[in-house]
Amino acid sequence: MNQEMLPVLRVREIEPQEVSRQWLIHSLWARAGVGIIGGAPKCCKSWLGLDMAVSVASGTPCLGHFPVEAAGAVLIYLAEDALEAVRTRIGSLCAQRGCDLDTLDLHVITAPSLRLDRNEDQQRLANTIKALQPRLLLLDPLVRLHRLDENSAAEISNLLGFIRQLQRTFDLAVAIVHHANKKHHPQPGQSLRGSSDLHAFGDSNAYLARNHGKLLLTLEHRTAKPPDPFELTLATAADGNGAYLKLAAALPASRAATLEERIITLLQAEPRPCTRVAIRNRLKVNNLRLGHALQALETDGRIVKSSQGWSAAGRRPAEDPSPARPTQPPPKPTPQPLPF
Repeated sequence: MNQEMLPVLRVREIEPQEVSRQWLIHSLWARAGVGIIGGAPKCCKSWLGLDMAVSVASGTPCLGHFPVEAAGAVLIYLAEDALEAVRTRIGSLCAQRGCDLDTLDLHVITAPSLRLDRNEDQQRLANTIKALQPRLLLLDPLVRLHRLDENSAAEISNLLGFIRQLQRTFDLAVAIVHHANKKHHPQPGQSLRGSSDLHAFGDSNAYLARNHGKLLLTLEHRTAKPPDPFELTLATAADGNGAYLKLAAALPASRAATLEERIITLLQAEPRPCTRVAIRNRLKVNNLRLGHALQALETDGRIVKSSQGWSAAGRRPAEDPSPARPTQPPPKPTPQPLPF
């Protein structure tokens, strides 16, 4: 019998999660959360998924309201849309956001099919994620990604287990578009088609439903209180050539800590100066954004730079605990011979 133990840690040895690392999109999707974008047909599920994708790739607020906390590359697969249609949809979202499609860090899987119940496709997807290191993977819709019995918990759990493995291996958020039936349930997740494991699986879930002609978005999080359901509308661009989702009415401000505030909080908690690399690794932020933020904070006099790194202004660094080397006495001069 194999005597090798499973790896374990005492609970005190587990690194605590920083509040600033909780969200990928503040109040809307967990930072490395997996989950479902669910709803009946023609409820704009794909539009919401693409809005999230463009937001993360561009760093612009999702739905024009929810700030992105961890911008970065995005990988998407839309099984029911031609590539030209995908470009058109993303182009209209970029035009509405005022971001440049040519520089958008958003990658589209162009394979004619992707089967997550096949080992070879699982491996190809994992290799692609490893190469691109995306923050978010969008898969749309679930029904086109397998040939399993969605009502079988045993079969669907294997597919969900693979998705969870991707999330843990690559620190990745995954949003899966999935259909719901039209039958009303007390919880929207209970309307998802197939096994109840799909509802239980999500760290963050988003449900779209039409109610008396109104499009309502209901959010659900495993470890945080979601905002109240709110109404959306599919709007048309001013020139009539594009569409996008937007809030039907203004919501209370959803304010997330700015990068500058997060840097100050980190430096104030550190007893010694932090290098730029250490700050970037702790905050998981783009190096260019970090450079701009550090420069702005130094210009404002809120942080100071030394040869050891960055510190919060007015904070006295801890003394070096290494013992001081004893001062060596100067060497005695070598006697010179007398001239006679």
